Amino acid sequence: MSLYAAYGSNLDPGRMQAYCPHSPLVGTGWLEGWRLTFAGGDLGWESSLATAVEDLASRVFVALYDVHPFDQKTLDELEGADSGLYRKLHVQVATLDGDKSAWLYVFTGYEGGPPTVWYLRELADAAEKAGAPDDYVAALRSRPSQPAE
Repeated sequence: MSLYAAYGSNLDPGRMQAYCPHSPLVGTGWLEGWRLTFAGGDLGWESSLATAVEDLASRVFVALYDVHPFDQKTLDELEGADSGLYRKLHVQVATLDGDKSAWLYVFTGYEGGPPTVWYLRELADAAEKAGAPDDYVAALRSRPSQPAE
């Protein structure tokens, strides 16, 4: 079993099924001691991208997928791990069944820059579809954002 902890738009089980059809959702949990943030605003894209950084006072809701080796290559390409934009880290995810070892993607550059309104909406909708608590989804929806250009 190769568990992937998704925290961004890949929280959406439908989206993951489309990209990684051999990799089922197997649960949800929390990255304790991590914070959802945004980065890459200085790279000239329309929006900063979601990432997670260590922060002892925070936690991030994640969906756990059992990633098939065939799908892992696709996911690495989609997430930019093969280009060096994101890197993989191994983490412990707190679940109702105990801690699980998983990997996630984190941005390799510096934190900074707000997401666009539409990107933030995508993330909040994905979290809602994955079963995130209402207060977590509401906090996502209320984060600072910028209008799309």
